[in-house]
Amino acid sequence: MTTRRRSYRYVGPAELKARVRPGGEGRRIRTPADLVRWLSARGPDERAEPFTFVAGTDGLLRLAPRRSEHVSCAGGAPVLSAGEMTFLQSAGQWSVTDVSNQSTGYCPDPSSWPTVAAALDRAGITHPEGFTHEVVFRRCPGCEEVNIVREGDFACVFCESALPHEWNVDGGEIPAAPYPADQDGLLWHARPHES
Repeated sequence: MTTRRRSYRYVGPAELKARVRPGGEGRRIRTPADLVRWLSARGPDERAEPFTFVAGTDGLLRLAPRRSEHVSCAGGAPVLSAGEMTFLQSAGQWSVTDVSNQSTGYCPDPSSWPTVAAALDRAGITHPEGFTHEVVFRRCPGCEEVNIVREGDFACVFCESALPHEWNVDGGEIPAAPYPADQDGLLWHARPHES
């Protein structure tokens, strides 16, 4: 069965997208060894902070230092999800301890979690059962500003208009392509997280 998910276009400041350069995207993480190599190149202070991540439309996790823009991590491309991720090493293995969909450049819906879980599962990285911090983004139909919904209050902080309950930030539906075939030629699909 092929898994189809929504993809998210970049909706942040145009000047940040203009700074994206070929080859400057985040590190693709396909295996636990990829993660170990990438984290080993980071200093202890940097490893203690969350990292910028995107789940690309190819189903792969990409990581970049925290102060990186999500649009740079994604190479300017649409994503299946984006946010911040924290890792902890225990018994010689790295796992995700905290993960959010906090990306004001892509504003992914919390429903994008399965794509993050699938990218982590594919890379063999243990993770929580969902976002540990969910952010709800909505675009105001009145003033067109992007809002973060807090405490279930679907009211625009800029003009007090009612915000829709359905995700509406980029204004268009972009169905994501199915995940790519694996090494055996089978279509890859999201698998439930194994504890």
